[in-house]
Amino acid sequence: MKKLALVAAAMTLTFTAGTAVAKVSEAEAAKLSNELTPMGAVRAGNADGSIPAWNGGITSAPAGYNVGDHHPDPFTSDKPLFEITAKNYKDYAEFLSDGQKKMFETYPDTYKMPVYETRRSGSFPQYVYEATIANATRAELVEGGNGVKNAAVGVPFPIPANGLEAIWNHILRYRGVAIQRYGGQAAPTAGGDYNIIGFDDVLLMKYAGEGMTPAMLEAENMVLKFKQKVTEPARLAGTALLVHETMDQVKEPRKAWTYNTGQRRVRLAPNIAYDAPGTAADGLRTTDDFDMFNGAPDMYTWELKGKKEMYVAYNSYKLHSDQVKYSDILKPGHINPDLTRFEKHRVWVVEANLKEGLRHVYQKRVFYIDEDSWQIQVADMYDNRGDLYRVAIAYGLNYYEIPTQWSTLEVYYDLNSRRYLALGLDNEAPMYDFTIRPDDSEFTPQALRREGLR
Repeated sequence: MKKLALVAAAMTLTFTAGTAVAKVSEAEAAKLSNELTPMGAVRAGNADGSIPAWNGGITSAPAGYNVGDHHPDPFTSDKPLFEITAKNYKDYAEFLSDGQKKMFETYPDTYKMPVYETRRSGSFPQYVYEATIANATRAELVEGGNGVKNAAVGVPFPIPANGLEAIWNHILRYRGVAIQRYGGQAAPTAGGDYNIIGFDDVLLMKYAGEGMTPAMLEAENMVLKFKQKVTEPARLAGTALLVHETMDQVKEPRKAWTYNTGQRRVRLAPNIAYDAPGTAADGLRTTDDFDMFNGAPDMYTWELKGKKEMYVAYNSYKLHSDQVKYSDILKPGHINPDLTRFEKHRVWVVEANLKEGLRHVYQKRVFYIDEDSWQIQVADMYDNRGDLYRVAIAYGLNYYEIPTQWSTLEVYYDLNSRRYLALGLDNEAPMYDFTIRPDDSEFTPQALRREGLR
């Protein structure tokens, strides 16, 4: 990776299996109430004022909003400050990832990044902040880093000491207690033709339940339960997936089951992990690309490279709007850049390199993680020759009824095929439902079979 404009951490921090990682001291944790935000971000703005100080983020919904609505843009009066294009992107190179630069080179006539005033809108419930501060002095990685213990609800490592701690913060970040998501994905051809694959997802975040404790999590050893049913097209409708993600993956690895409508059977699916192809994704993402990165981190060594200032997709309310059609978003080569909003934010930089002797389609991955939310904003993926292969971009916003900072759309750009997968399309679907409280009995293989029947 080219030289980074590091604004924190003067040296590279590397985690290797078996390393003993000291807990954060009480004195260090105290910073989460003054110079740092409760999530571990730098509370102050940057030197030139282009990144403002964090003032709590969005703490209330705009007037007229009702739960269940697509979220209206609280920043409608903002206008682009400038645009980054193929003609001028080198002037902003220090604030771009290599994958972002490659997008300008791949689509010189059409790709652009409208840059707006930075709004540090990320916010979370008070109990999440309190849990995060408590986690800071007690959370630990399990042996080898393939799990977390002594943490609950909030991110486990708000002041990370290494790359593994940072990636676990992304995996365990708060997205509500339970969520039902409607919508789907599309993988346009190079010419722009596409079909919508519809999904009905239900996510139960066991880790994030109010009142959850580390002891309760250790007893159950469960981070989340995820259930997905394909709703369209007709030939795939009813196909379903169930995942149980564990807290300590050394003690018990992920379990997954699939339901096939043709066979009308539920089967264990141990291959729903790592670089297995994503569901109906036309080969444009891996299983562990979902949510920008998920699952066991044991295939890679993880280096925390520090922080840099970077232009990332943020406050993407225009892209999220129910006044926008899928056809307005999905264009040849990339999504419609006129619907995007980029802002300068500070991001943690984490580099993952494939361990010797292991196989994965990505030899190296570089993740750029928002300091205010621990959402991966950009991921650059490299193939086994060391060449850039894909770049993934999360277009995020604040779901202010919770509140939580999360992506409204994730797009995986394949630089070789010049195609992409847009995952999370919901403009023409009902909005996410964060009010559901499903029972564990709804996340069993038997329940999967019942729901998979047409």
